[in-house]
Amino acid sequence: MTEVLLRVLVVAFLAAAIVAVAVIVRKMMRSRGLTSLLAPKAQKRLEVIDQVTIDAKHKLVLIRRDNVEHLLLTGGPVDIVIETGIGATPEAGETKSPPSLRQHPPHPLGVAAE
Repeated sequence: MTEVLLRVLVVAFLAAAIVAVAVIVRKMMRSRGLTSLLAPKAQKRLEVIDQVTIDAKHKLVLIRRDNVEHLLLTGGPVDIVIETGIGATPEAGETKSPPSLRQHPPHPLGVAAE
């Protein structure tokens, strides 16, 4: 009698496990679609290259998007783009020169950008 009960419990446990796996797979397919499960992962276009903490609130963050780097100052009331296009190849006939400080608005922290 105990052997029969043990076999029934094992079969019930296996059936419950199969149903649980089927429910989880079905939810995953609904949320992401079957094609996203089978398709290759998209290439990353954005990554954080480096970051430096300036003070308790502010950070300098160097990010790369499509092989072009951008330097950002974050943490203040407004995030600021310090420099953009780092590492970009200039167009034919175009020379890359550093931007003039007169083109930028005054720095909110009162520190001049170099």
